[in-house]
Amino acid sequence: MSKHLIVGAGPVGTAAARLLAARGEEVTVATRSGAGTVPLPGVRRIRLDASDATALTEAAAGAAVLYNCAGPAYHRWATDWPPLAAALLVAAERSGAVLASVGNLYGYGAVTGPMTEQTPLNPNSVKGRIRARMWQDAHALHEAGRIRTTEVRSSDYLGPGALSAIDARVFDRALAGRAVQVMRDPDTTHSWTYTEDTARLLVTVGGDERAWGRPWHVPTNEPRTQREVVADFCRAAGLPPVEVNRLPDAVLTAVGLFNPTVRALKETAYQLRAPFVMDSTAARETFGLEPTPWAELLGAIAAASR
Repeated sequence: MSKHLIVGAGPVGTAAARLLAARGEEVTVATRSGAGTVPLPGVRRIRLDASDATALTEAAAGAAVLYNCAGPAYHRWATDWPPLAAALLVAAERSGAVLASVGNLYGYGAVTGPMTEQTPLNPNSVKGRIRARMWQDAHALHEAGRIRTTEVRSSDYLGPGALSAIDARVFDRALAGRAVQVMRDPDTTHSWTYTEDTARLLVTVGGDERAWGRPWHVPTNEPRTQREVVADFCRAAGLPPVEVNRLPDAVLTAVGLFNPTVRALKETAYQLRAPFVMDSTAARETFGLEPTPWAELLGAIAAASR
C-alpha cells in the first residue's frame, strides 16, 4: 500500500480517489473546505489551501503520487492558477512525489486537424496560455531532474456532476422532454471525454514510469456534434429525441454581463465553432486503455440525473 494525495474533489478527483481506494491504497483528498466529495470508504478528507506550498508539502510527505485535480473558478484562472501551480511544483520537488496533473486542450489553441500530444502548444487565449505555461514549467523541472511529472489532457467533459458545454443544464431538459439550447454551432464535430476515463488514465500514469515526462490524451470516443450527443443521450435514456437549437450569441453576451463564468466562455468559443477533435491513440496503445463505450457512459449520466 502506498500513499496518494489528491488535490481537488470534483468529478475526476473523486473518481480517482475511488479507483485508488479500491486498489487498497492510502488516499487523502485535499480541498479548501475539507469537504466537496461524497464520503468514500478508505479515503481521508482534509482541509488545505493548496496554494500554500508549505502546507501542501507537509500533506504530500511520503506520498508516491501527488494528483493535481484542482478546479479554480473558470473566471479566476488568471489569478488562482499561478500560485496553485507553483505550490504543486514546490511540493512535488520537496516530497519526491510524482506530480500527475489533469490538463486540457486549451494550450493547443485553434487547430485545423486532430490534436495529438505532438501538436505544438500555440495558445490563443488567456486560459490557454496559463495551461501551456503550467505544463512547460513542470516539464522543465522534470528535464532538470528535480521532479517527475506527467499530465493527462481531456476534451470537454461528459459525466455526472461535470461542468461542460453539455452538462446538467442540457441533460435535465432532455430528460424532461423539453427542447435544449447549446452554445455555438450544434453541428460541428467535437471530442467529448468521460470523467471516469480521465481518472482511470490519471491513476495509471501516476504510477507508470513510461508515462513520466510527457502529456497523454485521455482515451476518448469518436467525435460527435452537440446535436448528436443530445440525440444519443435521449436514446440511451430510452426517451424520444428532443429539439436542439443554438443559444443565440446575443443571449450569452447579455448573461455574461452579470455572470463572470459565462463571460469567461467567450475566449474559448472557437472550440465549438469549428471541428475540435482529439486523437488518443498513444494512451490507448501504451497502456491498453479504451474509452468507456459511448452508450454506456451516456446511460450512466442518465441514471445519475434521474
